[in-house]
Amino acid sequence: MDFQRLFLFLIFVFSLGLVWDGWQRHEHPELYNQQNASTSEKASKPQTTENLVKTTPVVDQQSVQTVEGKTIHVKTDFLEAEISTQGGDITHLALLKHPDGTDKNKSLIIFERGVNTHNYVAQSGLLGLGLPNHNSQFISEIDKYELTTHQEQLQVKLTPAVKSPLNITKIITFHKGSYLIDINYEFENSGIQPVVTSSYFQLIRDSAPLAGTSRFLPTYIGAAVYTDKEKFKKVEFQQIAKDKVDYPKTADDGWIGILQHYFVAAWLPKEKTGREYFTRKVGIDSYAVGVILSELTINPGQRSNMGTSLYVGPTFKDLDNIAPGLGLTVDYGWLTILSVPLFWVMALFHDWTHNWGVSIILLTLLIKLIFFPLSAASYRSMAKMRLVAPKLEKIKQQCGTDREKLNRAMMDLYKVEKINPLGGCLPVLVQIPVFIALYWAILASVEMRYAPFFGWITDLSAADPYYILPLIMGASMIIQMRLNPKPPDPIQAKVMQIMPIAFSVIFFFFPAGLVLYSIVNNILSITQQWYITRAAEVENKDVTVKR
Repeated sequence: MDFQRLFLFLIFVFSLGLVWDGWQRHEHPELYNQQNASTSEKASKPQTTENLVKTTPVVDQQSVQTVEGKTIHVKTDFLEAEISTQGGDITHLALLKHPDGTDKNKSLIIFERGVNTHNYVAQSGLLGLGLPNHNSQFISEIDKYELTTHQEQLQVKLTPAVKSPLNITKIITFHKGSYLIDINYEFENSGIQPVVTSSYFQLIRDSAPLAGTSRFLPTYIGAAVYTDKEKFKKVEFQQIAKDKVDYPKTADDGWIGILQHYFVAAWLPKEKTGREYFTRKVGIDSYAVGVILSELTINPGQRSNMGTSLYVGPTFKDLDNIAPGLGLTVDYGWLTILSVPLFWVMALFHDWTHNWGVSIILLTLLIKLIFFPLSAASYRSMAKMRLVAPKLEKIKQQCGTDREKLNRAMMDLYKVEKINPLGGCLPVLVQIPVFIALYWAILASVEMRYAPFFGWITDLSAADPYYILPLIMGASMIIQMRLNPKPPDPIQAKVMQIMPIAFSVIFFFFPAGLVLYSIVNNILSITQQWYITRAAEVENKDVTVKR
């Protein structure tokens, strides 16, 4: 049995699974996205705060406004935002350092609200009788803010348009060189009665994927919760819709947010602060994900504040420095234990070469060197199998249709020729998880997004636009298969002839970085296998001459 072909078959099955999932997403989007453009505007405005979590205090319905607010424009070196005076919602947020998925000349938009468009907003409000929530009107002193080179931060201050039991200022703070946004409420009780309140912070999003994301690449879009006790947990939109969620509802640490390919938006309450996490479906295709902070009592004449931070930006491992567990938003799948060191090595090579494509090539060389002894054993086994192929064919003719006799004769031949038919098994089994781990490392790392290689490859995270790399990979597979012993089974031989074509088509949808790895790996394998096969042939000739 040729385990090199087994390896190719297993990768083929894995690839087919990815393509099947992408085809299902393409043909049956309602099972994945549940999109409904006619209800998008309604979904972006969730129900009143009293319905977010059944245990929360009742909101004074007189404070709920239906009039759209004015727009406040904010620009920093990293972010460009729009804040509505209705609720102080962040209704638009663009990441200036990250290009759009379809047009690299435009900035990537994360938050957006509108008709017939993707809806994703950040909302916050207060819980308590007569206190402003995300539907209340606020007043801003100015409508445009821009961070200057001499500023470290800028603040947008909003005051409620309707009088409430407290003097309230909602302050939204943007920082220089940061994707963090602080949202804070400052209170002053000028009355004669104590006031009890708590605050909530939520993200409202539909299930639409990011523009420019391939439907054939299985990436996660949905909620996630992290606590020190329960660790990282994903909460899919489908689970929220069915109210079948399993995550810690109360804690005094952690965060909650929404993941999408390469990017995350997450509420980051201060550590050791009581909070209640919640998720809820608020429209046909709209989901609320957020946190409610513990109650605060403000006595007459007392000043106090309450708030949290919001991170909206790319996912990378150093996010743990911002909040514990936030680095887990880099989704490397079930082989994280391999993907993390593989990416670390790639990043190290990138520091030297400043080219992620060259880093992938160097990583491939390193992996090949590590597995060289195992691969050599596999290729020596195949070389011997190639040499005894004429004898196997003769045995097959002699045994005819007697399968039992054929198997006994083959095992006797292997024993005489000192061939281990399982000699190529271990190298193949070891390399399969490495291949899959590298696949996820390339797919999930935002550093690969729009990372150029050479020539026409301007984005290693996307498929080759001209399909040149997949065709080269298919050609390398054909060459490699010709070095292998010919399968005795005619049907198996035809399958082996079709596989390079099938792989080329499948790799049309794979990231160019992964195809590049496959090409380099194949070229190195061809070189190694050719050398070992030639050495085996020379050794066999010498043995024959001596006899």
